[in-house]
Amino acid sequence: MNLNGRVAVVTGASSGIGAAVAQKLADQGASVALLARRKSALDELVSAIRESGGTAASFVVDVTDRNALTAAAALIEDELGSAGIVVNNAGIMLPTPLSRIEDSDWTRQIDLNVGAVNNTVTAFTQQLLRSAEDYGVADLVNTASIAGRNLFPTYSAYAASKAYVIHLSKNLRAEFAPKNVRVSVVEPGIVDSELQSHIADDAARDRLASTRERIEWLNPADIAEVMAYTVGLPAHVNLSEITVLPTHQI
Repeated sequence: MNLNGRVAVVTGASSGIGAAVAQKLADQGASVALLARRKSALDELVSAIRESGGTAASFVVDVTDRNALTAAAALIEDELGSAGIVVNNAGIMLPTPLSRIEDSDWTRQIDLNVGAVNNTVTAFTQQLLRSAEDYGVADLVNTASIAGRNLFPTYSAYAASKAYVIHLSKNLRAEFAPKNVRVSVVEPGIVDSELQSHIADDAARDRLASTRERIEWLNPADIAEVMAYTVGLPAHVNLSEITVLPTHQI
């Protein structure tokens, strides 16, 4: 689990899973680059990591902007070194009944959950390959969801975007594995994070909230533990697909 010498990049690092995994990777010794749009949140997390003895830097960027992300990737390599761990985590969930769907809801989910995932892969591929040569292994970890496999009414665009991430990850693994770059896709169940705050549909929000009566939700630190464990394994071991559920979520 010692990640000393490795550089980690985390997208969507301003809150939730992204913030938790950034802190955890830093605790394990990685130098962490935090990417998101909210500067104040990133700066607070960088300060917390540094205060606990870790190394971190923030890069304010909209990951749906390919050119901006490519420029940020170059800055990260200059400042911290080649990224050897990339946690492709930025995403949004906007469940809406088809009868009331807004084009912008679907577009936002596809732009971030699909487009930004692609942008991140292309922006950091060469760094991952260089890091794999230097350290014998590198890691790309993509955040998906059980929605990518199961049926959730009103979550059509979100579920489809996460199915894309799952299948993309499998195909990337086939290409990257011979080059010592491990690809993992993590598929969480219900996680208590900022993701739920974006839900505008009252019925979807209430239905999700009602599950608290029978299910103890996961928290971001739970997912961070799984991701840190995954990238800390020996180089010949790849957890390629990981489903993480609350014990009582069926």
